[in-house]
Amino acid sequence: MTTRGVPLALAVATAGYLAGAVAALLARSSRGARWAAAAGASLGSLAALVLAVQVLVTGAPVDAGIPGLLAVAGGVVVRLDGLGAFFLAIVSIIGLPAAVYGAGYSADETTGHLRSLGFMLNMFLFGMSLVTCAGNVLTFVLGWEVMSLASYFLVMVETGDPETQSAGLWYIAMTHFGLVLLLPMFFLLSSSGGGASFADLRLGAGMLTPAMRNVVFILAVLAFGSKAGVVPLHVWLPRAHPAAPSHVSALMSGVMIKLGIYGLVRVTLDVLGGGVVWWGGLLLAVGSVSALLGVLYALMEHDLKRLLAYHSVENIGIILIGFGAALVLDGYGLRSAALVGFAASLFHTLNHACFKALLFLGAGSVLRQTHTRNMEQMGGLITRMPQTALLFLVGAVAIAALPPLNGFASEWMVFQTLLAGAQIPRPELAVGIPMAVGMLALTSGLAAACFVKAFGVTFLAMPRSERAAQAREAPLSMRAAMALLASACVVLGLGASMTVPVLYRALEGLGGVSPAAAAATPGLWVEGAGRLAYVSPPLLAASLAVVVFLGWLAVRRALGRARLTDTWGCGRIGQTPRMEYTASAFAEPLRRVFAELYRPAEDLTVSTHPESRYFIRSITYTSEVHPWFEAVIYDPIIGGVRRASTEVRRLQGGSAHLYLLYVVAALLGALGWVWWS
Repeated sequence: MTTRGVPLALAVATAGYLAGAVAALLARSSRGARWAAAAGASLGSLAALVLAVQVLVTGAPVDAGIPGLLAVAGGVVVRLDGLGAFFLAIVSIIGLPAAVYGAGYSADETTGHLRSLGFMLNMFLFGMSLVTCAGNVLTFVLGWEVMSLASYFLVMVETGDPETQSAGLWYIAMTHFGLVLLLPMFFLLSSSGGGASFADLRLGAGMLTPAMRNVVFILAVLAFGSKAGVVPLHVWLPRAHPAAPSHVSALMSGVMIKLGIYGLVRVTLDVLGGGVVWWGGLLLAVGSVSALLGVLYALMEHDLKRLLAYHSVENIGIILIGFGAALVLDGYGLRSAALVGFAASLFHTLNHACFKALLFLGAGSVLRQTHTRNMEQMGGLITRMPQTALLFLVGAVAIAALPPLNGFASEWMVFQTLLAGAQIPRPELAVGIPMAVGMLALTSGLAAACFVKAFGVTFLAMPRSERAAQAREAPLSMRAAMALLASACVVLGLGASMTVPVLYRALEGLGGVSPAAAAATPGLWVEGAGRLAYVSPPLLAASLAVVVFLGWLAVRRALGRARLTDTWGCGRIGQTPRMEYTASAFAEPLRRVFAELYRPAEDLTVSTHPESRYFIRSITYTSEVHPWFEAVIYDPIIGGVRRASTEVRRLQGGSAHLYLLYVVAALLGALGWVWWS
C-alpha cells in the first residue's frame, strides 16, 4: 500500500523550513532572527517527525513530487519508505533540540550573522530531509548539494579566523570529492535501467555484470564514506566540527554524517540488493580501523570539540562493523543473524545521533561560559554548571557504552553479530572475526577512559582559569534542549527491546529481508544474532539500581562512624589548580603505549642560571601528536595539485587569439572523437 499525493505533514515540514529561512533573513533584530529561525526549524522538524513515524508505523510508503520542476531531469520526486523514514526521524529528533538550543546559544551574535545563520540552519535541515525522501537521482543530488553547501556556510560563520578558513576549505574539498564519485555511480546504474528513479536503478543494477556491481559498490563506499568520515577520508571532520557553532556541530555529527551511512545502506541493500562476502569484509576492516584510530586520537585531544569530533569517526566505525559483519553473514546464508546485524547498525546510528548531539550541546554550553575549547583551562564547572554537568555525564555514560543507556544496547548487538561469525567454518573468518572483536573491545574500553578524562578534567576539581571560576549555568533554552536528548538516551536504552522491532520493519524488503523476518514483536528482551544471547535493559537497570542503593546505604552507615576533613594537601597549606591531574597527564600512559602509532613530536628545554649551569631555572617539556598518516596521504596529493595548477595557469596567456585557438582545438578533438566512435 502506498500513500500518494502530498501529505499534510510533508507540506508543513517543507513550509516550516522555508518560512524559517526567509523569516530569519528578513528579521530586523537579533532576537527576531534567532526565534524566527528556531520556530521554522522546530515546526519543520516536528512535522517531519510525524511523517516519519506514520510511515514506520503503517508501513505505507509516501509518493509525491513536482514533475514540472526540472522536468528534463525527471522532476523532483519524493518517495519515503521505511529506511528513509528512519533517517528522516533522526534528522527531526536532533533538529528540534538543536533549533531550540541555537536560539539561546547565538544570543551574543550580531544581527547580520544571525540572519545568515538562521537561513542556512533551516536550509541545512531542509536539505538533509530531502535526501532521505528522494525518489530519484535528481532529488537526491539536489538535497545532497543543499545540505553540503548550507553546512559549509555554517562552518564559515566566523570567516575571519584562519583556522575556520582552513576547516572550510578542507570540508568543501572533501564533500565535492564525494559528489564527483556519486555522479558516475548513479550514471552506471541508470545507464542499464534507462531511468533515473530508484526503481529504475534497481532494474539497472540487475543488468550489471559482477565486475560493474563491484565498481558501483566501491564508488559508493568512497563517496558516502567521505561524508560519513571513515578513515582516511575523515580529515575534514576534526577541523570542521570545532569551527562550526555548537548546535551546528551537533547536527553535522549527529545527523549529516549519518546520511553517508544512509546512502551506503540505500545503494548496497536497496539498489544492489546485497552483495558478495568481500563487500562485508571490506566494510568490517574499514570500520575496525576507523573505530580504533578515532578513539586513539580522541584520547590525545585537549580541545573538547575536536575530541568529540574524533569520537564521531570512532562511532561511524562501529556502525560499519555491524553493517559489514551483517553483509558477511548474509553472504553465507545466515539471514536471521544478518538481520540482527543490520538492525544493530541502524540502532547505533540512532543512538550515536542522540548522545553525540547531547555532548556537542554540552560542550557548547561550556564554551559559551568559559570562551575556550581547551580542557586544561576548565575545571570545577560541576559546582557552577551542575545541570549541564549532569546532562553531559548522561551523554558520556551513553557513548562509553555503559548500561543501561542506549550506547550499551546497540554495541551489545554489534558484538553479538560479530560472535555469530564463529558459525562459519572459513579460515579467513577464523582470523578476521576475533581481530574485529578485539579491536571493538579495545575501542570500547578506550572510549570509557577518554570520557573519564573529558568529564573529569572539564567539570571536576578546581577551576584552572578565571573564566572557569566565573562560569554560570547555561540559559533555559539550552538546558531544555540538552534535557530532551538526555531523555532520549535513557528511553532508547531502557526501551531497546521496543525499538529493535521498528528497525526490522524499516529494513523490510531491503536485501531480501522478508516481511516475516522483519515482523518481530516487542518484548522484554533484546535478542542477539543467531539467538545465542539475550539481554534485558530494564532488568539490567533494575539490578544496577539495587546495587547502587545498597552501596549508598553502606556508605551512609560508614560515614556515621567516620570523621570528615579536608583532602590531604601533601604538606601544603592549601590546594591550587597546579596540583590537579591534567588532561595531558591522564593521556600520557596511553601515549607511551601507542607511541609507535602516535609518533609524537617531543621537545625538552632546560633553562639554567647565567652564572652556573648547575642551577636550573625551569624545565619545559612539550609533546604534540599530529596524525602522520594524513601527511603521508594528503600532502603528496595537495603538492601535485598545486604543481599541476601552476602548469595549467600558463595556458592563460591573456591573448584572445590564443583562446580562440583553444576553442577550435577542442571542437576538432570532439568531432574527431565522434567520428572515430
